[in-house]
Amino acid sequence: MIEIDGSYGEGGGQMLRMSIAFSSITKKPVRIFNIRANRPNPGLRNQHIASIETVSKICNANVKGLKIGSSEIEFYPREIEGGEYEFDVGTAGSIALVLQACIIPSIFAEKETKLILKGGTDVRWAPPWDYFKNVFLEILRKMGIEIYGKLHKRGYYPAGGGKVEVIIKPCKEIRPIYFDEKVEEIEGIVNISNLPVQIAERIKKSVEENIKDFPKNIRIEKYEAISPGVGIVLWSKPKILGADCLGEKGRRAEEIGESVSKKILEEIYANVDLDEKAVDQIIPFLAISGYKTCFKCKKISNHATTELFLLKKFLDLDAKVSGNDICEVEINGKKLL
Repeated sequence: MIEIDGSYGEGGGQMLRMSIAFSSITKKPVRIFNIRANRPNPGLRNQHIASIETVSKICNANVKGLKIGSSEIEFYPREIEGGEYEFDVGTAGSIALVLQACIIPSIFAEKETKLILKGGTDVRWAPPWDYFKNVFLEILRKMGIEIYGKLHKRGYYPAGGGKVEVIIKPCKEIRPIYFDEKVEEIEGIVNISNLPVQIAERIKKSVEENIKDFPKNIRIEKYEAISPGVGIVLWSKPKILGADCLGEKGRRAEEIGESVSKKILEEIYANVDLDEKAVDQIIPFLAISGYKTCFKCKKISNHATTELFLLKKFLDLDAKVSGNDICEVEINGKKLL
């Protein structure tokens, strides 16, 4: 059994989610202890339990210690199966983070997996839905991984209440990805709920004023969610880089537009291959691809550092990271599919 100290590194939910995801595809049981030990509310929370329960259903796992506040679990994976599963992440827990753990085992299933999840679609410290769909899923599609996402309802902090449907197709082989495209245009979505639409219009105008070097197509989407909220996601094409920004009380719309514009332009002008959020989402798939992949990014996040640590634990795989201002990462993937 693999032993993982859950307080290592960033010491949060990422260590937990990725440990069970890697356990499910390697068939190696794992014991995770000191779960979120250094956090203000240590142990398992609703969103972590949702991740573990969903992955355990997908791979028919036996789980010990699965309860709110638990600091230790044991996860015993069995055969991965497709099927339809529905879970409530709870209030505004991030749907995207739960999906990140579920997708990894689901591509190994013999039949498609359909996930219906309720919770937060646009919340802090997690990829918003429009980023998940238009950046993460599109990069995976370039690697031959077919996933289709449908938004039924937005969910903002604090009440959540969002709902999404995701269909994950079985994958026979992960294709190598080549970072040889250039940015030709930028698209984006401003999402807004239960707030004056003029706020979204000001965000859009700010982006259009701050991004001058590329054609832009920014649209506004209005929703009726339980909690009010506003946010924006930008992504470039055909080279896929993304950036996002959530609104918050007291922050001017123009600042939101300026901030997200600055983020994506910094990624573009740095000539990186993956933006910061995409790095930690894509690393697991590169690791199991069977190919050597090299990519450049601005920095390695705490989430990505956690994944590199787990690659060594579960796959005995060492990734090479070099560089200061721009990081260069080399991963010699092992073929698991």
